[in-house]
Amino acid sequence: MSDVSAPAIVCHGLSKTYGRGNTAVDAVKAATFSAQAGEFLAVVGPSGSGKTTLLAMLGGLLTPTAGDVAVGGLELASMPSSRLARFRRERVGFVFQGYNLLPYLTARKNLLAMAAIGRLDRRDAARRADRLLDELGLADRCGAYPAEMSGGERQRIAIGRALMNDPDLILVDEPTANLDSVRGRQVVEMLVSEVQQRHKTALMVTHDMRMAGYAGRRLSIDDGVLSEA
Repeated sequence: MSDVSAPAIVCHGLSKTYGRGNTAVDAVKAATFSAQAGEFLAVVGPSGSGKTTLLAMLGGLLTPTAGDVAVGGLELASMPSSRLARFRRERVGFVFQGYNLLPYLTARKNLLAMAAIGRLDRRDAARRADRLLDELGLADRCGAYPAEMSGGERQRIAIGRALMNDPDLILVDEPTANLDSVRGRQVVEMLVSEVQQRHKTALMVTHDMRMAGYAGRRLSIDDGVLSEA
């Protein structure tokens, strides 16, 4: 039986250095923290501080130079590439700054495409996509293409796509960068609600302190050094 009190994510001494010798750049320096299921964390810092690099390592998109990270008890450093790819598909939901929606697919089909990658049963996938669209207030936009949507609608579809395979960890990169303050607030409030209702763990990197205020806990990163805010 698993220990429900155990942290959902544990990061210890996580570091990333680009380049070597005199050209080496320490993007993240020995980051250490843990988070429980149901927690929504904001990682705040200026551009170039290491926020996105940290997020990429937590999601298994980038191999750390040193240190380790475990999600749900699974240590990423020890995973072979095939298992790591499966981990990303099934255990992590990514919300990218640029939405990264498939422009030739409707809102509903963008969600279903993620389900296909995760090998979710077709009927279950259809029901889940419709439920998410309804929860996100986009049931009436299910047939719209990304080019026909507002920035806020595209970001909500990106969030729905991230939730499609019921991931344990949700990683969000500057979700309000392309939105005005009102739509940005709506998106972040919705993210917090989804995380708490589904008892997930989420990390949002942002340079906007107003948006970070909606998180239950804040971390700060500056010149690659992570600390409690």
